Amino acid sequence: MKRITIHQYIIVLAATALLGVSCGKDFLDLNPEATINGNVFYKSEDEIKQAVNAAYNVLQDLGRESYWIFGEMRSDNTAFQYNNADRGREQWEFVDEFLVGATAECISNFWRISYIGISRCNDVLAHIGEVSMSDDARNQYTGEVQFLRAFHYFNLVRQFGGVPLRLNAVQSPDSSLSKGRASVEQVYARIISDLTAAAATLPASYSGADVGRATKGAASTLLGKVYLTQKKYTEALTELRKVTTMGYQLLPDYADVFDPGKKNGPESIFEIQYLGSQTGLFSTFMYTFAPYTSGSAVTGDTKTGINGSGSGWNIPTQDMIAAYETGDKRKAVSMADGYTSNGVFVNIPWVKKYNHGFTEVGRTNDNFPVLRYADVLLMIAECLNEQGFVANGEAFDLLNQVRTRAGLPGKTAATVSSQAAFREAIFHERQVELAFENHRWYDLLRTDNIITLMNAHGVKEKQQHAYIPANAYQLTQNRLLLPIPQTDINLDGLEQNPQ
Repeated sequence: MKRITIHQYIIVLAATALLGVSCGKDFLDLNPEATINGNVFYKSEDEIKQAVNAAYNVLQDLGRESYWIFGEMRSDNTAFQYNNADRGREQWEFVDEFLVGATAECISNFWRISYIGISRCNDVLAHIGEVSMSDDARNQYTGEVQFLRAFHYFNLVRQFGGVPLRLNAVQSPDSSLSKGRASVEQVYARIISDLTAAAATLPASYSGADVGRATKGAASTLLGKVYLTQKKYTEALTELRKVTTMGYQLLPDYADVFDPGKKNGPESIFEIQYLGSQTGLFSTFMYTFAPYTSGSAVTGDTKTGINGSGSGWNIPTQDMIAAYETGDKRKAVSMADGYTSNGVFVNIPWVKKYNHGFTEVGRTNDNFPVLRYADVLLMIAECLNEQGFVANGEAFDLLNQVRTRAGLPGKTAATVSSQAAFREAIFHERQVELAFENHRWYDLLRTDNIITLMNAHGVKEKQQHAYIPANAYQLTQNRLLLPIPQTDINLDGLEQNPQ
């Protein structure tokens, strides 16, 4: 189905307005009583808070599709269960196989919804100075949308390279057009500026219904990750050290991190919030990640069919399964090797991390983790190692905190005896600790051998699955970036990424 872009939507509104003018004033009511627009909204603190909430809302849509398609399936962690009878999501398969093109709906969705989120942040920033409220409230709401805008741009720049920097509220059709693609350096400069400001003003925590909003810890963690991505290890370490003083801690039981009954716990820094009991706010990962052949054997929901193209996604690969060491408690929490149907075991692995039953038919209550404390410990260990290998030093202690919880023996300099070896140990630990949380592709990008690793992974995938096209998994430097959606190339005059 062809989707309209946000730019097209603005242009259509403008054209409709002009048509109304040409037909007479009676046909055009600029402020209809049944609707709300920017001329009458943003007049109170409560309305600003509603606008901030709307900026969070787009994360739910992105979490249900874009984040795991491009952060997990694009990596060697997961692929898909081939559905010969239903080819409705072939473009998702092409993402995994590095064959996706500029007209793919999933790419357009990722781009479009991200910029809707950015636009909502810009609207808040454009109006918050005009509204009477306390300084604390103004600082909080400003920091929240700065964090969210930075989060969107961080995802976009890592997937598309330089992208348009849209930093102002759209006031007219002409102002919706960009000035072209900013450079990667310019995008990162804006991300860092927003996160630095957010970290300075956001509260350390919330209570009641506000739990789950962006905090000072979330801003510093994301800023540390940004610096780490840029290989600015000193700056990253400075930000991440701050997070260790904010009261976060590893939970004793890895499974508790993902339990919907223990949402936003001591290890959680930022999660995409879902509410299984409310229409439009629930999650569906359990159904999406279940093999489409499993009926209700995986979900336990006999009233929700999963035999179409909406299931069988984010299926763990053999590379992912092999990454778990013997005795690693995280494997049984994160994935299953298959399912049992009518007393017969079916050897199709599936992501189990978000499988906690349903709240209502077709609805689940699982949040999706974005930032958590185990990630912080591993990032600090990585920064320390990049600054200089120290045998059995602090970096080892941090790594081993994560491994001990998983039931694994600690690493020592007896077997991890160099900076390169420790770098590989951290890389491996991140894969299994953060499995199916949309970190893997971005971690691969930070290595020097992503092309070699992913092409070798592709060889194994093609050996295992005859349905994979011969030209799949032929990753090149150009294909590290996604193509810009063709509609935006045409409408906004943007330069396409070489493919």
